Amino acid sequence: MNFKRMWAMFTARNHEFFRDRAAFGWNFLFPFLIIIGFGLIFGGKEHQQFKIGVWSATAQVDFSKSTVPLSFQQGKYLQFIAFSSQAEGEQKLQHLKIDLLLDTQSPEHRYWINDSSPQGYVAEQIFLASLQDKSTRLADKQVIKGVQIRYIDWLFPGILGMNMMFSALWGVGYVVVQYRKNGTLKRLKATPLTPMEYLSAQMLSRIFLIMFTIIVVWIGSNLIFHFQVHGSYGVLALIFFLGGLSLSSMGLVLAARGTSEEFTSGILNFISWPMMFLSGVWFSLEGSPAWIQAVAKIFPLTHMLTGARKIMNDGATLADVQSECLILIAITLICLTIAARIFSWNE
Repeated sequence: MNFKRMWAMFTARNHEFFRDRAAFGWNFLFPFLIIIGFGLIFGGKEHQQFKIGVWSATAQVDFSKSTVPLSFQQGKYLQFIAFSSQAEGEQKLQHLKIDLLLDTQSPEHRYWINDSSPQGYVAEQIFLASLQDKSTRLADKQVIKGVQIRYIDWLFPGILGMNMMFSALWGVGYVVVQYRKNGTLKRLKATPLTPMEYLSAQMLSRIFLIMFTIIVVWIGSNLIFHFQVHGSYGVLALIFFLGGLSLSSMGLVLAARGTSEEFTSGILNFISWPMMFLSGVWFSLEGSPAWIQAVAKIFPLTHMLTGARKIMNDGATLADVQSECLILIAITLICLTIAARIFSWNE
């Protein structure tokens, strides 16, 4: 091993990086943007870990006539979300979008819980502890009706979606930039191949690999966790297929121009990480500001996960998820058209 040659490569690579002003600046700018983004989402407040649903005719959180103990009302890590009806609250609880549902005016301290929710169990213990502190009557526990959704069944589509997102964006966007940088695309320019044909081939190749990966991961994971799918596997495969196409088409827009791998990497991070946090991969956005939920609907990953969870957890049919399918198709066509219009073989 020749350390002199290693040192020469090390310094040369550093010089190349520092001379790329766009990539150099982006590596400083990106962390600040992430910090600012989290600051806007949480408003500078501490993260509220448990979401407690309450229902009233006004659909507003009002404890003026409540029987809920004051210590629970002022819980440091509790976020209260109002619903206009008990049925709406139970539906959110069934889908693990809240952790506990309370009837705030019930003398019996009636509450609902999803027994398969780890968060719900902890929230229940906090609520029961607050009742004991006040020496009040025992609470009236109600288990939600219908099929209860396990947390793993809710989380698994998010994990698959996150993997698809990184595979699509990086596997298409980053690779095409590499091809342009090493001159491969310049050679293809001399052939009759059009930009639309080349980009479509890239997208279809990537979706083939994505779907193959999903099948392998699903079969292996299902042997361990035995996932509950109440809808059609065919419709579920369709929603993942359309989601993969839309994510890959986004990567093509990023790959249409540019020769800097570092700058492309920064842009991909800038898109993928907010998409992962705002699309409901790890947690529900229930109770977050309305504008945050509106921004989340811009991302194709949001619509793909919404459709997949409807199919898996609710038994939704193709007609029930047609809006998600149409949105994903529209995103694919728009991004693919833009990418073909602005595509360059060598710059």
